[in-house]
Amino acid sequence: MWSIVLMGLAGLLAGGAIAFRSQKLPTVLVAAFWVLAAMSLLAAYLLTLDPAE
Repeated sequence: MWSIVLMGLAGLLAGGAIAFRSQKLPTVLVAAFWVLAAMSLLAAYLLTLDPAE
């Protein structure tokens, strides 16, 4: 369940990064949103792993 929420959050963050880029906002802000989206996807992936392995 949480992995789905994190994937949705990653989508919102990626959309925000694309919107900020089109508005010509600072590159640091756009990069921060991309990094947060990637971290959210990584967390969603890690939640799907079996802890017994």
